[in-house]
Amino acid sequence: MPIEIKELHIKINVDESSASAASETGAGTDRDKIIEACVEQVMELLAKKEER
Repeated sequence: MPIEIKELHIKINVDESSASAASETGAGTDRDKIIEACVEQVMELLAKKEER
């Protein structure tokens, strides 16, 4: 018998001081690398979808 989950509760805590410190220490280059990786994955998914 399968189990059905009707509700999902997610809690996160954000610390503003550490987030702002990380953004000042070269997060621009990290952000660019993440964006490039995401774009590459999306393009691969689109190519696979067109092959079908």
